[in-house]
Amino acid sequence: MQTPDFLHALDREGQSLAAAAERAGTDATVPTCPEWRVRDLLRHIGTVHRWAAGFVAEGHTEPRPIGEEPDLTGAELVAWYRDSHRLLVDTLSAAPADLECWTFLALPGLSPLEFWTRRQAHETTVHRYDAEAARGGAPSPIAADLAADGIDELLRGFHGRSRSRVRTTEPRALRIRATDAGPDAIWTVRLGPDGPPVTSRQAGGEADAELFGPADQLYLALWNRAPVPGVSGDRSLADLWQETSGI
Repeated sequence: MQTPDFLHALDREGQSLAAAAERAGTDATVPTCPEWRVRDLLRHIGTVHRWAAGFVAEGHTEPRPIGEEPDLTGAELVAWYRDSHRLLVDTLSAAPADLECWTFLALPGLSPLEFWTRRQAHETTVHRYDAEAARGGAPSPIAADLAADGIDELLRGFHGRSRSRVRTTEPRALRIRATDAGPDAIWTVRLGPDGPPVTSRQAGGEADAELFGPADQLYLALWNRAPVPGVSGDRSLADLWQETSGI
C-alpha cells in the first residue's frame, strides 16, 4: 500500500468511527476495551489525531506530550472528534512528500509522511472496530491488504521495540499466516528471554506454532480485539501473545 491508500483508509475509517459512536451514544460501554465508554474512546482517538497532526503541520523533530483530552460528552464530543479527524486528514493531504518530523517506530524505508499516514490509518481502523462493537451489529469489513499491512506494522514496528513484553524462557518461533492476502502475507516471529521479538517477512525454518486465518481476523486478533481464527502447534504461544502483547 502507498500513502494515498492509507490516507483514503484513514478518511473512511474516521467517518465510520464517528457514525458508530454517534449511534451508540457516548455513555455506551466498549466491549473490546472494557474499561472504556465511547466518550473515552472519542477523547483518546481525537487527541491522538491532533497530536499527530501537530508533528506533520509544524515539523517537530522531537517527541512532544500528547496533550489534554477534552472535557466533552454527547453531541459536542462527537463533533469535536469529527473536527479532529478532518484536521488530521487535511494536514496529511497538504503535507509535502519530503516532510521531516519525529516518528516513533523504527521501520526502514518509510518517510515521515508515510509513517504518520499509515500509523493513523491503523489507529483509526482498530478504534473504528471498537466504536462499532459499542454500537452493536455487524462491523464494517477490513480489506485484506490493509489488514496484512497492519499485521506487519504491529509485528515489525511495535513489537520490535524493547518495551514489548512478549518473551519466552527459551527460544521459540511463532508463524503468522494470512490466508487471503497473497503468498507474501507470512511472518516468522522469533521469541526468547533476552530481548523483543524479531520478525522476518518470510516462512523460514520450523515454527513451534502457527496462527492463521483471513487477514482481517488475524489483524483484530493480534490487536487483542477478537479470538485467533486458527492455531496449529503449541497453543500456549497463542495464549502468551494474548496475555502479554497489549500496547
